[in-house]
Amino acid sequence: MRLSGWGRYPILDCRAVSPANEGELREHLKLGPVIARGNGRSYGDSALQPQATVLMHRFNHMLGFDAATGLLVCESGVLLRDVLDVFVPRGFFPPVTPGTKFVTIGGMIAADVHGKNHHQAGSFGSHVEWLDLMVEDGSIQRCSATENAALFTATIGGMGLTGIMLRAGFSLMPIETAYIRQETIAADNLAAVMDAFEDSQRWTYTVAWIDCLAAGARLGRSLLYRGEHAGRDELPAGLRDQPFTLPRGRVTRVPVDFPAAALNRWTVRAFNELYYRKGARATDPRIVDYDTYFYPLDGILEWNRIYGRRGLVQYQCVLPKTAGGEALTRLLRQIGAAGRGSFLAVLKLFGRQSGLLSFPMEGYTLALDFPVSTRTLKLLDKLDEIVLEYDGRLYLAKDARMQAATFDRGYPGAAAFRVARARSGAARVFASHQSQRLGL
Repeated sequence: MRLSGWGRYPILDCRAVSPANEGELREHLKLGPVIARGNGRSYGDSALQPQATVLMHRFNHMLGFDAATGLLVCESGVLLRDVLDVFVPRGFFPPVTPGTKFVTIGGMIAADVHGKNHHQAGSFGSHVEWLDLMVEDGSIQRCSATENAALFTATIGGMGLTGIMLRAGFSLMPIETAYIRQETIAADNLAAVMDAFEDSQRWTYTVAWIDCLAAGARLGRSLLYRGEHAGRDELPAGLRDQPFTLPRGRVTRVPVDFPAAALNRWTVRAFNELYYRKGARATDPRIVDYDTYFYPLDGILEWNRIYGRRGLVQYQCVLPKTAGGEALTRLLRQIGAAGRGSFLAVLKLFGRQSGLLSFPMEGYTLALDFPVSTRTLKLLDKLDEIVLEYDGRLYLAKDARMQAATFDRGYPGAAAFRVARARSGAARVFASHQSQRLGL
């Protein structure tokens, strides 16, 4: 079948197999090279393999939960949405969540996803106690910090290239309500929003929308949203009796692909102006449900169609703190000069790094969406040069076009990862279109 990531670029003809159990999965390894695919929410080609793409949606069972410790055991194809639906009403929340709940637990571990609390909690892999991995010979290896530790480290953030994840145990954290206490800070420029991030490090969650087309004294103007899990006594009186009941959300669907001309300098500039003005007028503290705070785009099904039939690329880079605002300023100026603005532009503050191929480092990450075009791809090559100049890197879960040399310069753990794959035999069996493109 023809498959793609969430960006709908590239689209590849893949042999898709859907094992129902471990025995069938073991047989599919003989089709190699193979790669596991969860819910298809990585943006590019990291879960695509023309030879054999293994669909893991039938491995979707929750297996056990310890309310005393918060440890959840589940199969890798379980959706984060289902974890939330089952455990938020019981007073538990994932310790780290990406910006969509339509991802699988296996995908979250493979990409070592980060959230709005990375500066405090690290990435998702930091909260995984153990995982079961089917390796190249079909055997199943239990991996943890004390058992098969090298394989465990390589698998977290390893993009499915060490084996196929079957099960995992990871911790949930207790919460009192399904709501977030949110404050909004309107920042006039890049320096102001970076100061706001630094001043907000005691807050559990911080994220900023950034106007990537603002120029001059307004370059980098932003809206910083910071939040904490609300206690029951912080809720309005009408919610305190049912602190885990969410308001009925409205879900819409983008019914058609937008024309390519719909997203241009003028429409993005107009959207950004309206969005900033609206946010700047709503800076008073608010109580919002967790869906609104963490997953605003999940209420718009198939929103990727806004970018047109050719698809989109999300460009997400991280720059070390030593780069300061200089690197971000250069990136924003390059984007503004090209007129390729993104209205989904997000800035976050990162803390420490974890796995060999984990994306985060201490510094700032910028994520932007662009419609696919020749002009866009040329712009991204220029952005790569700036990122590498400041010792930054690009996120594998969002990548669809990075060059191998760019990857190698950005990931110092790449050489050790290649050695680990070669020694274990994983390189003979597990490979994605992305890993082949990057020489992994």
